[in-house]
Amino acid sequence: MTQAFSEEQEPRVTGTYEDGEPLTGDLDLEDRRALRRVAGLSTELTDVTEVEYRALRLERVVLVGVWTEGTAAMAENSLRELALLAETAGSEVLEGLVQRRVRPDPATYIGSGKAAELRDIVIATGADTVICDGELAPGQLRHLEETVKVKVIDRTALILDIFAQHAKSREGKAQVELAQLNYLLPRLRGWGGNLSRQVGGRAAGGVGIGGRGPGETKIELDRRRIRTRMAKLRRQIAEMSKARDTMRGDRRRHQIPAVAIAGYTNAGKSSLLNRLTGAGVLVEDALFATLDPTVRRAETPSGRAYTLADTVGFVRHLPHQLVEAFRSTLEEVTDAGLILHVVDGSDPEPEAQIDAVREVLREIGADSIPEIIVINKADAADELAIARLELREPHSVVVSARTGLGIERLREAIEADLPGLEREVRVLLPYERGDLVAQIHERGEVLKQEHVAEGTVLHARVPDHLANTLERYAELASTTP
Repeated sequence: MTQAFSEEQEPRVTGTYEDGEPLTGDLDLEDRRALRRVAGLSTELTDVTEVEYRALRLERVVLVGVWTEGTAAMAENSLRELALLAETAGSEVLEGLVQRRVRPDPATYIGSGKAAELRDIVIATGADTVICDGELAPGQLRHLEETVKVKVIDRTALILDIFAQHAKSREGKAQVELAQLNYLLPRLRGWGGNLSRQVGGRAAGGVGIGGRGPGETKIELDRRRIRTRMAKLRRQIAEMSKARDTMRGDRRRHQIPAVAIAGYTNAGKSSLLNRLTGAGVLVEDALFATLDPTVRRAETPSGRAYTLADTVGFVRHLPHQLVEAFRSTLEEVTDAGLILHVVDGSDPEPEAQIDAVREVLREIGADSIPEIIVINKADAADELAIARLELREPHSVVVSARTGLGIERLREAIEADLPGLEREVRVLLPYERGDLVAQIHERGEVLKQEHVAEGTVLHARVPDHLANTLERYAELASTTP
């Protein structure tokens, strides 16, 4: 079956800071769009074995998926998502094909007959790349590439390419490079016949004397270089993550609750962060638009401070190389006391998004953290779909980060679920201890406040460490009429 893909661009919020400077996200978006590929100016490789390894420069692509389970609609939605990934990487999708099979073919992923048909489609459409909707083994990639005679990549390589384009920070670039090398290592091969192989006697068709060589030395050297580079990148990532660990330690020491925004890619996480904190981070209608985590300070309606962290988006079948490489970044989620799980309410399969995100949360050990399901894009979603989601997820809030619908209700839900206010106290603070009054307002929840001749009487809920500091003033409160 053939699919046509088109997506309507969602309106994007733009603006300036109070001093008139453009928002950081707007500047990032301008920079990202400053260099565009001109179609039709690429040189097509007739023999992909002429190069050892080249960057993925996707232009005219044909998508191929294997439907092994679920409904036909689920298979088509998976291919539509692959089309969005391909367009995000900078390619033009020409055709999408889905084949019904019990399991993928171990040799060519789609079978030899279908591979020949795919070759005819590639010739007819003028495509230069085939993208498969799954992670292919090195042998499957090689055999399918030999049949269709153009570059073949899988879903994992496509996602890694998008991450490589969007990584901005030094840590993000190192994490992406580590994931790419981890993916490339088992897929190294001799691109052509110029590499000597270890043969002798009657081996290799009876080459005999004169056919012996040092073996595939170049591949072994490449593997050694990759392993050395991976070890260096792991050390660099560990060093760079120390700064984030220090900041997290400071927040824990001061008992400032942490809230993490997690969810499917392009569900509106950055838009929600901007709406709640005015962070001004990049917002774009594209998959994996932002990779680097952003932490901002926010306040509940009662004035209690907490941190809000935007994290990298998840996707179905997120490559395990990315989960491993971005583990230090994902610790923002594992260390949080509350997760805002953002779901795109306008997506055809929002339930599948929820399940995919929870699978990644289980993988990183964050599945036991309390969560609030935030059903975003309510202005573009179907009312029946939202009602179905609310019935499935009782602890949910319907919002629109673009219009501001439901944001106040979300703030109240965050305040109700924030951890860390374990003790209720009633204290009398002298007027010269205004610093303690400020700490109670910032780190606790004030239930009642009254000014008397001796000082300020406060009835509040506060963290344990602050309650211990206030113990001596609690005695004063008990003696005050």
